[in-house]
Amino acid sequence: MSTVEEAPDFLEVLSDGSVKRFVPGVVPASPESINGFKSKDVIIDSSKPITGRIFLPGNPTSLSKLPVVVYFHGGGFCIGSTTWPGYHNFLGGFSVASQSIVISVDYRLAPEHRLPIAYEDCYCTLDWLGHQVSSEPWLDQADLSRVFLSGDSAGGNISHNVAVKVIRNKISHVKISGLLLIHPYFGSERRTEKEMAEEGAGDVASIDMFWRLSIPDGSNHDYFGCNFEKTQLSATEWIDEFPAVAVYVAGLDFLKERGVMYAEFLQKKGVKEVKLVEAEKESHVFHVFHPESEATRLLERNMTEFIRSH
Repeated sequence: MSTVEEAPDFLEVLSDGSVKRFVPGVVPASPESINGFKSKDVIIDSSKPITGRIFLPGNPTSLSKLPVVVYFHGGGFCIGSTTWPGYHNFLGGFSVASQSIVISVDYRLAPEHRLPIAYEDCYCTLDWLGHQVSSEPWLDQADLSRVFLSGDSAGGNISHNVAVKVIRNKISHVKISGLLLIHPYFGSERRTEKEMAEEGAGDVASIDMFWRLSIPDGSNHDYFGCNFEKTQLSATEWIDEFPAVAVYVAGLDFLKERGVMYAEFLQKKGVKEVKLVEAEKESHVFHVFHPESEATRLLERNMTEFIRSH
C-alpha cells in the first residue's frame, strides 16, 4: 500500500482510499469555567454525524441576550476539529472578548465526504440552532437576530457558501448579521500571478492537493465552492440581502491575494459593507497556532468591534 497524497504532520491518503489524520492534541470540553470561559460538546445531527462545541463566557458582563457566532474550522476541508488546542483556546478566549456564544462545528471531512457536504452540514447547524434555542440551557441567552458566521481558511469559504444558501432559501428563524472570514481559502482555474510563479511547488502544490481531495470528482477549480465568482445571486440579493462582511488577511499568507480578491468582488457586486483588515507580519491562521499572541488579541478586538457594530 502506498501514499498517494500527503500533507506532512497532518494528512496521508493511501492507495486503498483510506485516510490517516494526525491530530495535534485534543482538549476536552469543560462545563466549569477555565481561563474565563466554559465549553460543552453537543450533537447537531447524529445520523451523519455532525457535532459541535459551545463556548460561553464564564461570567457574562450582560444580562441581556448575547450574539451568536457560528464558527467553521479550517483545514482544506480535509482536516481540523473544534477539539484541537488552537481552536479550543482561540474560540474560548474570543467568546469572552466578544461576550458572545460561540458554536464551533465539526462537519464531515473530505475526501471521504467531498463538497458540497461540508456546506450542507454547516448550513444544517442553523436549523439545529433554531430548534435548540428553547431547550438547550447553554443557549438561553442566544440572540438569534444577531447571528454571525465565521471561520478560517476553508471555514471562511464555508461561511460565504452557507450565507449564500441562507439567502437562497430565505430562512427566517435566524438572522445573519455579518460574516467574519479569516484568511479565506478560494481558487479558480485562472491562476494569480503569484500562483503562476510558484506553480507545482510549495504552497501552490499544497493548495492544489487539498482542492483535489475536496471538490467533487470531475470538477475543476471553477467549481462554485472553489471559485466565488461562480456564486449565483441576483443583483437585488447581493445589494439588499448579503450581510456585512469583514475579511481578515495576513501579510505573509500565500492566500492573501484570494482574500483581497474576494473583498473586491463583493464590493463590485454592491454588498452594503465590506471591510478588509490585514495583519501585515503574520502567516496563515496564526490565531490557531498562536492563540495567545498579541496579533491574535488584535484580531479578537477587530472581530469584537465588528460584532458590536452590527
